[in-house]
Amino acid sequence: MLKRPGVFVIILVVQLVCAVFFVSEIMLTVFGLPFAPIPWQVHELIEIGAAIGLIMGVVLGALLLRSALRRTRAAEQALRAASGAFMELVEDRFDEWGLTPAERDVALFALKGMSLAEIARLRATSEGTVKAQTNAIYRKAGVTGRPQLLSVFVDDLMSDGVLPDGGSTG
Repeated sequence: MLKRPGVFVIILVVQLVCAVFFVSEIMLTVFGLPFAPIPWQVHELIEIGAAIGLIMGVVLGALLLRSALRRTRAAEQALRAASGAFMELVEDRFDEWGLTPAERDVALFALKGMSLAEIARLRATSEGTVKAQTNAIYRKAGVTGRPQLLSVFVDDLMSDGVLPDGGSTG
């Protein structure tokens, strides 16, 4: 429906004209201002036009809602696919690097942006242990820190076509 904005504009114009007519008629009556009455046939035609405009507005709203729901579902499916692809890439890289199960856990938490203290608390271990594990992860991955670790996966996603070039989503 948005591919034909002219239809949308016509519906809005019809509704606007009818709304102005009815509001002005009510305002003139409420304030007791004199106005020349229009023939009842014209009045009836305007009311019919208003009813048609309202019906067209409801139909347009339903079509736009349906379109928005379809786009939302498609975006959610793409997000699930990208999430699944990301986790697949993560697992492949972890296998490639030979990470231990503990290092895999720490690496996932690090990729999620958690601090050393948060990771230590979640794993019920000391911050020193987590720091040693992150250093081992960085060494095995051939990176110097968390930002480079994350960039490995972003680069993989972009090169596999999961994310559009440049990493933008829109």
